[in-house]
Order: sequence, then structure tokens, then C-alpha cells
Amino acid sequence: MSVGESGATWDDQAGPHPTQSLDDTVHQRVRLGILTIAREADRVDFGFLKKQLAVTDGNLSRHLRVLEDSDLITVEKGYAGRRPRTWIALTREGAQALDAELRALRALVLRLENSPAPGPAGA
Repeated sequence: MSVGESGATWDDQAGPHPTQSLDDTVHQRVRLGILTIAREADRVDFGFLKKQLAVTDGNLSRHLRVLEDSDLITVEKGYAGRRPRTWIALTREGAQALDAELRALRALVLRLENSPAPGPAGA
């Protein structure tokens, strides 16, 4: 592999760099967390997500809105006894977007694992 003065050229790497396949909507840390947690269950409670992801109500709500507006999750409001509850579920599109993100991350890891180790800094 070599890096030229005008930019990177990869002698043994074909195609676009794996980071080009990352989805900005999905890749954001909290949203990726929401999607992966939602993937593990039929639906997940707002409070559980808040605790697992260590975010505030407002912060979580903003990220849920982005995912809901992108049709990656559904948000259902209801009651458990007398307490209001919010449940989040992954949509088919959300599952597909998460799968694509995971493929891109795997490709990036594989690329790095198969790259020769760089020499010492300044060499």
C-alpha cells in the first residue's frame, strides 16, 4: 500500500472505503445503541433505553424522533397500570439499516486487520 502526495492510493484495496457505507442516521452512538437494544426484544421501554444508554429524557427523545422520522423505529405510548409508558420497536427498515451498518463496520474492521502494520512514526 502506498499513500501519494495527492491523496491516498491503495494498491491492494478495491472499491470505496468502508466508511462510505456508514449511515449518519444510524451510526450516531445513541441511535446505534437504540437500534441494537431494540433488535434484542420485540419492544423496549423508554426508561430502559435511558438507563442503558446513560442519556437524559430530552436527549433520548430527540434521537427517537430522528429514528421515527426515518421509519427505523415505531414509538407506542400507553399505560402500564396508571403510569404512562413509551415503548420503542424496530421496523423492518430499521432492521435492514442496522444490518447494513454492521456490514460496513465489519468491512472496516476486516480491512484494518488485513492491512500491514505501519512503520514507526516519522519513518
